[in-house]
Amino acid sequence: MQLKANLLMMTIAMSWGLSYTFMVMGLETLEVFNTVALRSIIAFVIAGLIFYKRLKNVDKKTIYFAMIQGFFLMFSVGLPMFGVKTTPASNAGFLVSLTVVLVPIITSIIERKVPTKSITFAILFTMMGISILTLNSSFNFQIGDLFCILTAVSYSIYIVLNGIFTKSVDALAFGIYQMGFATIMGGIFCLLFETPQIPTTSSGIIAVLGLGILCSAFGFIGQTVAQKYTTATMTGLIFSLEPVFAALFATIFLDEVITIKLIIGGIFVLVGNVIAQLEHFNLSKLLLKDRRKEKAV
Repeated sequence: MQLKANLLMMTIAMSWGLSYTFMVMGLETLEVFNTVALRSIIAFVIAGLIFYKRLKNVDKKTIYFAMIQGFFLMFSVGLPMFGVKTTPASNAGFLVSLTVVLVPIITSIIERKVPTKSITFAILFTMMGISILTLNSSFNFQIGDLFCILTAVSYSIYIVLNGIFTKSVDALAFGIYQMGFATIMGGIFCLLFETPQIPTTSSGIIAVLGLGILCSAFGFIGQTVAQKYTTATMTGLIFSLEPVFAALFATIFLDEVITIKLIIGGIFVLVGNVIAQLEHFNLSKLLLKDRRKEKAV
């Protein structure tokens, strides 16, 4: 089951790499929270129709957890849209992948453990990569880069909480209700700060459907189910491939140029991501061996 879950995570990472292309396309005609609400309601309706039997008998705990995750989900999909307004989609993918380093750090804080040397090295490599990707000739960050980094913070919290919440609730119903709450919250923010509208151009329609069906219905709900059979750390390791897919799709569909700066900065970020996760991956294998020995005895 863990192997199947990890393969599903790999496919989801590819779909999320494509999401940055959809974001750029959608922002040509739609505003951020408008897009968040539309993609979330599409995912909620589709998944709800398919799995409606699982939505009937849920407890208050599932609804409460889904409300919390709906909040982080709204910002996790909304903040990068603010980001790609001023930073390339390929750049945004690598910045958001800071999630992979933040997940083990947050886990260490929750477990009250001091970050290891490996995590420290991972942070150094990642920060060097982010500096290369974001600093321009005047040594200033672009506002879009900041939004992408905030996305990583929000999404890291989302991943860690998902790993905790899915252990005690129906993961599928929990994932679907998240979309419902993200729809409500995104709709409220849209009414407060934007002008609600439906996409009318072909690029806007493709973007919303792609984000709603592929990246939300399949992506987030699939992740919620898969995380029940794997670890938050393994999830972060697999998702380190997301920025690679983001850069690839941005080159194919948005005609973005792969620069030396992007390659060098991206390599540093990926190395940091891998270092951050491999230690936890090896630790998990050692713990599994110890448990098997105890059972054998």
